[in-house]
Amino acid sequence: MASLNQNTAILGNKNAKHLLRRATFKYTKTLISQFSALTPQQALDLLTTNNPLTLALPYDPVTNGGADGYWTESTALSSTFNGQQRKNIIVSGWWWYNAINDATLKYKLSHFLSTRFTVEKGNSTGTSTDFYDYIRLLLFFSYGNYKTLAKKMTLNNSMLLYLNNNENAASAPNENYAREFFELFTIGKGEQIAPGNYTNYTENDIVEGAKVLTGFRRVGDRSIIDSTTGIPKGGNLFGQHNTQTKVFSAAFSNTSIQPATNSVAMDIELDTFVEMIFSKLATAKNICRKMYIYFVKGTITSEVETDIITPLAQDLYANGYEILPVLRRLLESQHFYDLDDSSAIDETVGAIIKSPLQQISEICTYLQATIPDPTINATFFYNTFYRNFVHDTFFLGSNMPLFGPDSVAGHLAYYQDPSYDKNWISSSTLIARYRLGESLLDGFNRISGNNNIAGKIYISDVIKNGGLISNASDPFVLTTELCNALFGQEPDVDRINYLMNSFLLQGLADYYWTTAWENFITSNNNAVVEPRLKLLLTKILSAPESQVF
Repeated sequence: MASLNQNTAILGNKNAKHLLRRATFKYTKTLISQFSALTPQQALDLLTTNNPLTLALPYDPVTNGGADGYWTESTALSSTFNGQQRKNIIVSGWWWYNAINDATLKYKLSHFLSTRFTVEKGNSTGTSTDFYDYIRLLLFFSYGNYKTLAKKMTLNNSMLLYLNNNENAASAPNENYAREFFELFTIGKGEQIAPGNYTNYTENDIVEGAKVLTGFRRVGDRSIIDSTTGIPKGGNLFGQHNTQTKVFSAAFSNTSIQPATNSVAMDIELDTFVEMIFSKLATAKNICRKMYIYFVKGTITSEVETDIITPLAQDLYANGYEILPVLRRLLESQHFYDLDDSSAIDETVGAIIKSPLQQISEICTYLQATIPDPTINATFFYNTFYRNFVHDTFFLGSNMPLFGPDSVAGHLAYYQDPSYDKNWISSSTLIARYRLGESLLDGFNRISGNNNIAGKIYISDVIKNGGLISNASDPFVLTTELCNALFGQEPDVDRINYLMNSFLLQGLADYYWTTAWENFITSNNNAVVEPRLKLLLTKILSAPESQVF
């Protein structure tokens, strides 16, 4: 029986690694050691702090004479700044830099919310400043209320453009946003009952919902500031609003929503519409299923639906759609740590294929990659390292342009039943995934082009000074501890011996490595140990066991 009963035991090394990987983008030996001595409840207390941003603002080093470096804070029209696509990528790099420097749930949750309220950065979503405001909205509500976010997102300038609600008028209805609001963002379809009639809503409900949503418009000068978040938002154009009574189907108890009589009342009408959808337990269940798929695994059995999803949904519903208490209950549960059964075929530890975002974040943080500091050398960080290598080479090559999915449904891994996370692996993504580690260990783009990437893992120095290995002169201990940290599950002795003998020792005796390592410690000459460590790590990071977490 799947159980939400709280796991009250000390986490230990294995469960600390599991929690950190699922809850954050910062994965380090220091954090593992710290969390291994805590209970899940104590760990979640630390993971749910609200730290200030490590990097306060995105910065464009191509400043057009210095005028628009910190363009997101300028009072000038954002559309006047040069290089909007470049600036969109800079915003995503700013988010990622903060994510790998903050060991809290905030960034995993903000990314999860981006998979639910999908916006594609780029020309179809307005300026880079609109996109920046979208990211800030996700961060603001990471520890907040899902229902309130649904209301706020409706007036987000990027969302207004992306799903065409900026064009939705009484005289020319556009149903794009209304459709996705029902299907993707909130309640979900459920099984089809008849043509145009689904379990949870009808096609006519979309028509009526689109009428509620008429007249909301993007405000390009960011002059309207939301009083709750402090973030710019769109506005209400009453002259384009549908002033008919909106009548919904039996799925919503034939609710009638009275029309607004002025622009201010448009917000009241929107609130009534959102409250109507969130009054259904099916909405809470749909959100909890998505949360489970993102944080636990893609398989939702009938047992999980009954014992995990339903009680979590009841909690979410009863607590007015506050996100954090529900996610905490899941991450503190016996089920999350595989403690509710003895079966080895339905594990949660190591049950998800890593997203490219997870993969690069883990490698950079655990192996202590030296990457440019954006406050000291913005050009090297934003252009050479993040844009040219991380974004344009690795993310694109692994089919995960950050905040740039193929469709409004998002990346296949988060919605495509039954494959889900298996969609990260394909013949077209393997080169990027397998050569990521090699690129970072060499400091050159081994995925394509062989250019200097301005970032590097200095592996012999990291092993020597980084506290990763308890006894680096012992080749078996070294290989074992690297595999245990970087694989989804701890491998058996045969696997460790294979990797050690084939790539670290390369057929030589154990004492060869011990002598070589001791010579490196004495002389600081890494000519022998560096290439062997790089080869070992390259094979570990490209191994099938390293693709899961």
